Amino acid sequence: MTTAAELPRLTTLSHGAGCACKLPLATLDRLMASVGQGLGGAADANLLVGAAEGDDAAVLRLDDQRALVLTTDFFTPIVDDARDWGRIAAANALSDVYAMGGRPLIALNLTAWPADLPVELLAEVLRGGAEVAAQAGCPVVGGHSIDDPEPKYGLAVVGLADPDRLLTIARARAGDRLVLTKPLGTGVVATAVKRGDPDPAAVAAAVAAMTTLNRDAAEAALAAGVEAATDVTGFGLLGHLHRMLRASGVAGQVDAARVPFLPGAAELAGAGFVSGGTRNNQAYLRDHVELEDGLPPVVATLLHDAQTSGGLLLSVAPERLGGLVGDLRDRGIEPAVVGRVLDGPAGRIGVRRLPPG
Repeated sequence: MTTAAELPRLTTLSHGAGCACKLPLATLDRLMASVGQGLGGAADANLLVGAAEGDDAAVLRLDDQRALVLTTDFFTPIVDDARDWGRIAAANALSDVYAMGGRPLIALNLTAWPADLPVELLAEVLRGGAEVAAQAGCPVVGGHSIDDPEPKYGLAVVGLADPDRLLTIARARAGDRLVLTKPLGTGVVATAVKRGDPDPAAVAAAVAAMTTLNRDAAEAALAAGVEAATDVTGFGLLGHLHRMLRASGVAGQVDAARVPFLPGAAELAGAGFVSGGTRNNQAYLRDHVELEDGLPPVVATLLHDAQTSGGLLLSVAPERLGGLVGDLRDRGIEPAVVGRVLDGPAGRIGVRRLPPG
């Protein structure tokens, strides 16, 4: 029987880690342009959010009070601890429901597993996923598995939302403030785990962030009357902000000094632990983002860093900002007001080193 010491590290079994394995934004844009109306093309007045919107999840109205929220997400190992990987993947999949203003109802496992890895290790992954789903009040009731040389795990999730109180990427308005509910840096930490031996404290902080549900942040957003939101995952803060601004027909500005980073993230970015997903984000956004001269390269890297199970990015009207920030703090979340929405070319972002004095 294979002992734990003889097993390969999970992160060595995949070409990437976590949401950094997403197809690049440029590839997705070409894909969706080529598919056109072939995805969800049939007109349906009850389809409130579909493929064309490019939002975090699909939404189908059931009646005047209820809408189904449907999403799926899975990825390769992001840490070497099997249970932690399961917990992170589950929190990440559930996050898309919260990003739409929904409540997860039920989930199915999605699993790819190498035949030569012990099934007992997979059981640990599934236990971790079920543990976090249970925290969300969302039972995992089965799923699907395949034999695959590269391990992958995630969930398909069905949630419920009020059709008149959805959060979407297309409702940011000029004058809104941008609020981020988790610090950045999970991508550089995951890359360091895969390539080297990072500080255990940095890994622990990243795992704690990635396994924290976005439930409380979403509830606070709905209570404050927020209408525009997304979660920050593989396309990084700037990539997801670009998609929100583009969908809303507005531009934006980010104050880099106000963006929080995980402990140790800046040092790891400076040491070169940068994923391919992050480099793809930088390449795609080059024509959409203007970085102020003098912005430290490490900060620029982290603003593009491919996140996994990141926080919510909320676009909130100025008069609602104080109430939202206070409610988030009451729920144990330290929000960061990282910028604002502006009139301007759709999807354009300016990044300042420092906010105005």
